[in-house]
Amino acid sequence: MKIDSKSKKINKAWLNDHANDTYVKLAKKEGYRARAAYKLKEIDETLGLFRPGQIVVDLGSAPGAWSQYLRRRFAPKAAGTGGAAVGELLGTIIALDILPMDPIEGVQFIQGDFREDAVLAQLHDLVAGRLVDVVVSDLAPNLTGIEVSDAARIEHLIELALDFAQSHLKPNGVLVAKVFHGGGYSQLVTQFKQHFRVVKPIKPKASRDKSAETYLVGVGLKPI
Repeated sequence: MKIDSKSKKINKAWLNDHANDTYVKLAKKEGYRARAAYKLKEIDETLGLFRPGQIVVDLGSAPGAWSQYLRRRFAPKAAGTGGAAVGELLGTIIALDILPMDPIEGVQFIQGDFREDAVLAQLHDLVAGRLVDVVVSDLAPNLTGIEVSDAARIEHLIELALDFAQSHLKPNGVLVAKVFHGGGYSQLVTQFKQHFRVVKPIKPKASRDKSAETYLVGVGLKPI
């Protein structure tokens, strides 16, 4: 089987960039499973979203870097092993992903497809009728490169996250969701503005320059 030499060069370049990436090195040093932890960290430090005692739902959680960051934020002492704090947990973290995720002490994890009713029912059960302080969503579909198709898939996941937030957030609650610039972006901003009193787009420094991803933060639900 022949392997396209151009693809080999691209892969080699990406691996080289990844190995030399500041946030990759920092994640290894500080015990995070992925550099993505620093995206949520920057969003938190910019807007002051997380405080011990909160209930947070982490959608699209695997491999667990965002849940690790939350676990540390909700721990009385940030010392821990394996990238996550251990011991007392001041708050509730519920994580969900279609992919498996290695356990993080105190984090409740559901493996399943967020688009399926049975999986949503499991999430509802863990929330147990409580109102949630923050929903964070790093959900993203497998992109095809076909802009119209990809935009539709992304929009569908965002709509599901918005629906979940509308049903489960506290009145002053927050939704943080990954979106992509391109087809459908302006429509997603419009949808956020229909649901939230304040909408802020944030492109964290840890998000790669070449990436089209950004994050929309909705604060304070509008009355239905």
